[in-house]
Amino acid sequence: MILTNLTAIFRKEFQGYFTSPFAYIIAAVFWLLSGFFFGAILDQLLQTLSFLEQSGQLPQSVDVPSQFLEEFFGVLTSLLLVLLPALSMGLYSEEKKRGTLELLATSPVTNWVVALGKLLGVVAFFVVLMIPIWIYEIIIFSNTSPPVNLQVILLAHGSLILIATAILSLGMFISSLTDSGILAYILTFVLVLFLWIMDAIANNVKEPFGTILSHISLFDRYTDLVKGVLDISSLVLFASYIFLGIFLTAQSIEAFRFQRS
Repeated sequence: MILTNLTAIFRKEFQGYFTSPFAYIIAAVFWLLSGFFFGAILDQLLQTLSFLEQSGQLPQSVDVPSQFLEEFFGVLTSLLLVLLPALSMGLYSEEKKRGTLELLATSPVTNWVVALGKLLGVVAFFVVLMIPIWIYEIIIFSNTSPPVNLQVILLAHGSLILIATAILSLGMFISSLTDSGILAYILTFVLVLFLWIMDAIANNVKEPFGTILSHISLFDRYTDLVKGVLDISSLVLFASYIFLGIFLTAQSIEAFRFQRS
């Protein structure tokens, strides 16, 4: 029964993006910008390698795919600051605006199932947005010599999906607090921006707050994973952020349910 409800909510949320003109605008902008930076970074990297080769300074072993991913995923991080709040801002705010959240809150489906189903739906749409980029990479990396390190590639992309899921989870919670999509976007953007600069803040505050901020820095752990540094504590941190977003969302809807009872 729970799985059936979860699947139904996931399908409704996921399919909803394909009927939303705004979602197509987000996709078009993301593909345009990511495609531009993909080509620009690759071209710049190849020019640099060509120059080093001509000057005799090129190292014997150069991991081009890893260098490219590190630079490109750094740019994608900046795009996520704008993209992800736009995807999450309507998860619950639109339900409130249309008056359908009350029906959802009073249904027999638990708040946890609803929140998880919505989160899976928006994450699945984000994965769809990444498909053209993966196709670019397959075309480029299939011609590299020596062959790419598949473990590093998978770890980098897995970390991108993890950080996107964590941010979307927190954005979903913020969306549950208001019926204004614009306000939800702004608040989520501010939150993501804070998480982005958290490591820099940690280096400029006194102990023990600096150490605490450093340990919960989401983007710092993301950077380590992109570089191929797999640490179980990083995975636990991502899972904690995702769980926190779902938990807070469920509590927010429970409070809404209590107000309407």
